[in-house]
Amino acid sequence: MQDPQTEARVRGAVARATGADVARAPVRRLAGHASLRSYWRVGTFPASHVVMVLPPDAKPEEVTKGGAPAVNPFVDVQRYLAGLGVRVPAIRAFDEPGGLMVLEDLGDEMLETRLLAGEAPAPLYARAIDQLARLRAAAEARPEGSVAFTRSFDAELYRWELDHFLEWGLEAWKGARLAPAERAVVDREFDRIAATLAAEPRGFTHRDYQSRNLMVLPSGEQAVIDFQDALLGPRQYDLVALLRDSYVELEPALVEAMLRRYLDRLAAAGGPRLEYGPFRETFDLLTVQRKLKDAGRFVFIDRVKKNPGFLPSIPASLRYVRAAFARRPELGELQRILARHVPELAA
Repeated sequence: MQDPQTEARVRGAVARATGADVARAPVRRLAGHASLRSYWRVGTFPASHVVMVLPPDAKPEEVTKGGAPAVNPFVDVQRYLAGLGVRVPAIRAFDEPGGLMVLEDLGDEMLETRLLAGEAPAPLYARAIDQLARLRAAAEARPEGSVAFTRSFDAELYRWELDHFLEWGLEAWKGARLAPAERAVVDREFDRIAATLAAEPRGFTHRDYQSRNLMVLPSGEQAVIDFQDALLGPRQYDLVALLRDSYVELEPALVEAMLRRYLDRLAAAGGPRLEYGPFRETFDLLTVQRKLKDAGRFVFIDRVKKNPGFLPSIPASLRYVRAAFARRPELGELQRILARHVPELAA
């Protein structure tokens, strides 16, 4: 059942932003995934608007390095991406004290829903890859002008996310604890992973560039949403989010083809010409880090936020880690220890 008070608030926000009479327009709450924010459609698409309702004292959805931003991160990053030519939802109005933002309605067609409807994955992912390569090249040429450049992935943040897996994936989900000798090895290997990833060149990173955050418009163009947690990270990070998506599993041949396409498009857009082999090695190492974090995060969202909707995505996350371990044999000891307690990671 919808909250009449919130329904009245979002109607009022749209009326003030557009001058339209929306007193009788339908109001529907939209899926917000794991976000603390809620989203409401006022009107009937395409003659409709989406209102984002921000909770009081809203904080970043993800742990982020850097102090509290002086401006709303969504507004800041939206302005930056639009300036790069990236298709993002237009902001019609923002009532910051009231926690209400009126946005362009991009519809309901996500990359994920198009795939579930049976659309061929290769053209959809080619568009997503091309846009990401252009975005990254343009951002590397303009490394300022957004709150994203004031916060970054560093060794401490990578390590915190890996520990998040130990706390929620291994201990809370599996009910296991590492023996002291096991913990010493895991700490050493996690420190090594974090330090290696932190040494990679950093640039603008969406952080969650995946099938539920790419809206497919009637023209076929893809719009990017959920970018408020952007920060500095390695070029491979958004590729791991897209190609190692916990909601959509891709064939290995398509993953390799898209990685190679990204490198070609990045260079064509003015970015560096990078060699596939070393680039893929970092992609695989980031897969281990990111997807372990995701598995733990999904348990955290269930246990703490009381939202079990992401639990079905844990097996895919762990399959990605297992596949990445197979490509990084130097992590064999780490894999064996974790697999004793999380059998899904066993070779």
